[in-house]
Amino acid sequence: MKQLSAMRWAAQEDAAMMVKRLGELVSCESPPGSIPHLTACADLVAGWGEAVLGRPARRVVRDGLPHLLWSAPDQRVLLLGHFDTVWPAGTIRRWPFAVTDGTATGPGVCDMKAGIVQMFAALGLVADTSRVGVLLTCDEESGSVTSRSLIERQALRSGAVLVCEASTPEGALKVARKGGSVYRITAHGRAAHAGVEPQRGINATVEVAHQILTVQALASPSEGTSVTPTLLAAGTTTNTVPETAALSVDVRAWTRDELDRVDRSIRGLVTRLPGAALSVGGGINRYPLTPEVALPLLAAAQAAAKDIGLPPPEGAHAPGASDGNFTGALRVPTLDGLGAVGGGAHARGEYADVRAMPDRAALLAALIERLLAAPS
Repeated sequence: MKQLSAMRWAAQEDAAMMVKRLGELVSCESPPGSIPHLTACADLVAGWGEAVLGRPARRVVRDGLPHLLWSAPDQRVLLLGHFDTVWPAGTIRRWPFAVTDGTATGPGVCDMKAGIVQMFAALGLVADTSRVGVLLTCDEESGSVTSRSLIERQALRSGAVLVCEASTPEGALKVARKGGSVYRITAHGRAAHAGVEPQRGINATVEVAHQILTVQALASPSEGTSVTPTLLAAGTTTNTVPETAALSVDVRAWTRDELDRVDRSIRGLVTRLPGAALSVGGGINRYPLTPEVALPLLAAAQAAAKDIGLPPPEGAHAPGASDGNFTGALRVPTLDGLGAVGGGAHARGEYADVRAMPDRAALLAALIERLLAAPS
């Protein structure tokens, strides 16, 4: 094992390289679902991974989307992340990568391209990566539809999962995340002429209006559970009683029980208008990441920080979800927030602190070394 006290010095020597790579990766756009862009980004990242891991990535292609997997036979640690972003192609021309006074900006710089750069820098500091697996997916921002089973399979054969999503702006690691559900509730009525004989119709817009108020009342502020009606579409023409109306609903909760409660209630909705019908699509997407699966790893991260002379990071609860929700729900020890120190994800103000990158890479490396050295 390398002397951990030397890790910070070694990481500092890589600081300029990390900033250079971050610029390359941010400039290599990876918008959701764009196979040519995602493939080009995978090509770039695959080379970095092979250089530090000493083995090529297996490209797992599902529905054309290229996920990158470096598995290990005895996988004690899995590093997890994603290289897709929320930003559409062409954003980089209007908002190019830049570094000002130690702060990097650009599309995806915090969520989560700086985390990928730090991940590979950290692996370069680890003496033996033969028991470390890496999985980088490319559909996290669109719900991890094609990658979820891959994530879960790799998590179940790992001793611990370290998620390289961003930390809090203060540098805290993430020991809890809300789970989430998405629903599409469709009201089915009967069309009729809105001016001549509206009484012959069953107004789906009115029916869905009742359902909006019903589902909104399922929220529980005391439990931190939000139930938010979002997208709404109804009708065809201004002079026709709407035959269908569709409502999307976003649900977030800290506990599995709360997600299940809301799920049962939404699936049990009843119509208010005679003759109307309801159909419900969607459901629970991610159960919460709960502290009991993360706190032992937080303690290990705090001990690793002390080993290399860094202040021990704190643990934080984050309302947003990540692929760590999947691994935590399987009861696999999972710690999130080991990526960039930054904020503003999904917004034009997105940023990452490049001055923190060497120390965060060293922290990740020290944590990996500590986990590899622990009894299995």
